[in-house]
Amino acid sequence: MESERVYKAGTVALVGRPNAGKSTLMNLLLQEKVAIVSNKPQTTRHRLVGILSEAEGQMIFYDTPGVHRPQHRMNRNMVKAAQQALNDADVICLLVDASQKPGAGDAFMLEWIAKAEAPKVALLNKVDLVDKPRLLPRIASYAEHGFTEIVPISALRADGTDRVLEVLWRLLPVGEPHYDPELLTIHPERFLVAERIREKVLERTRDELPFSVAVVIDSWEERGPGLVAIYASILAERPGQRKILLGAGGQQIKAIGTAARHDLEEYLERRVFLDLTVRVSKDWRENTRILSELERAPFDVARD
Repeated sequence: MESERVYKAGTVALVGRPNAGKSTLMNLLLQEKVAIVSNKPQTTRHRLVGILSEAEGQMIFYDTPGVHRPQHRMNRNMVKAAQQALNDADVICLLVDASQKPGAGDAFMLEWIAKAEAPKVALLNKVDLVDKPRLLPRIASYAEHGFTEIVPISALRADGTDRVLEVLWRLLPVGEPHYDPELLTIHPERFLVAERIREKVLERTRDELPFSVAVVIDSWEERGPGLVAIYASILAERPGQRKILLGAGGQQIKAIGTAARHDLEEYLERRVFLDLTVRVSKDWRENTRILSELERAPFDVARD
């Protein structure tokens, strides 16, 4: 007699230092883009939820902000979001950038997750950039820290990710699905649209600008079945930053808007009229009202 299939359901926290590849990995495992990705540290600012529903069960990923030394209220909130995900998860995945020499930040991460009771998996990412003789000692060092499994991967090249899923399905608890299997994420469309606009800002700015910019949706107008009009503001902290975002003759903001519109039309599967405004909001990263609005956004479905 064939044994009855056991259905698994639970949460997996992807934690690590900035730029370890957490968002890239989650998107790859979901085979859909939920989290924005850039080469700038601190791209992820909230706990992002991605839902993988398969015959084996339902795996809910928490993509978390990179753990760093916070210098602003916003950054302190980011680290808190990562800590909360760590506390809530059934399985913890520590992502490590194996292409970088281990340092104090890596030691801190090991101390940070040591008290967590959930099973821990170490994912040594970006191994495509590492010579094997350099990788083996890293694997051995993580083997000494109580990890259930250590898996070398390249999220960018999709190497080792089948093994990651195999390990995670084994570690997840038996249970019923937490969400409708048709859902990919629980975040409202408006939040995901704001994030995609911010991604285009990140792609076209450098130095301190990526850290001091936020995007808010001011208005969303449905104009028939084939068109949506979106009015959004890009927040900068200083007039000089606003000038950079606008660019000479408005060329920079035009390029950001064009790239964002093309991306949003593909995502929303309809035509998009996008109006972007750059406004200065001094020290918004310390402003509790603005931060409260931004922190509600990922889960606030009714935002008009």
